[in-house]
Amino acid sequence: MKGYIHSLESFGSVDGPGIRYVIFTSGCVMRCQFCHNPDTWKMDSGKSYSADELIEKALHYRPYWGDKGGITVSGGEPLLQIDFLLELFQKAKEKGIHTALDTSGQPFTKEKPFFGKFQKLMECTDLVLLDIKQIDEKEHQILTGLSNRNILELAGYLSQIGKPVWIRHVLVPGGSDKEEYLIRLREFLDTLSNVEKIEVLPYHTMGAYKWKELGLPYALEGVEPPSQERVENARQLLRA
Repeated sequence: MKGYIHSLESFGSVDGPGIRYVIFTSGCVMRCQFCHNPDTWKMDSGKSYSADELIEKALHYRPYWGDKGGITVSGGEPLLQIDFLLELFQKAKEKGIHTALDTSGQPFTKEKPFFGKFQKLMECTDLVLLDIKQIDEKEHQILTGLSNRNILELAGYLSQIGKPVWIRHVLVPGGSDKEEYLIRLREFLDTLSNVEKIEVLPYHTMGAYKWKELGLPYALEGVEPPSQERVENARQLLRA
């Protein structure tokens, strides 16, 4: 089985505990206005690898991982290639590798056959990094083009099975940084029993040039990154 991979990072330090070998998959159905990797949206834009090929590459860097490091699969959206992801993580666990999944929650559903595959995936996933873009559904649709209902359902399911989760939230001025949304997000997170960490990620414009290169209009043109004061306010409200 082959997976479409956008890029690889051998020494990741912000995508889970310790030093990580980060695999960025291709393909995403969300169209986040702040996306800094729109070049990952198309599935066939990536290079194909087998699970064995990726694990062999990752193991070259195992001496740097220490006790906490391992493999993180990010995107794009890894769950769009759930069959390949399941094979990759199963083989990683056979090698004793710590596995982390960085996902925005699409295309999670409790419908078959996806849900059965997802349940098996969770058996070989040590940590989920879950991006919650916006707690308000209407604002989420504006921001990403899709509803957040299944993402919140995923968060609830992960709590139900006790899967360790780190929550990631991108802070966008004039949008997700509004206190009413931050408070609602905090109230939702309080219903979960498995959240180990909350990361507030300040919106930035470093990927804006990619939109122009792809001939796409950048929806957040003119929006500046949040001030340190606004970031600290969000961290306090979310108790990050």
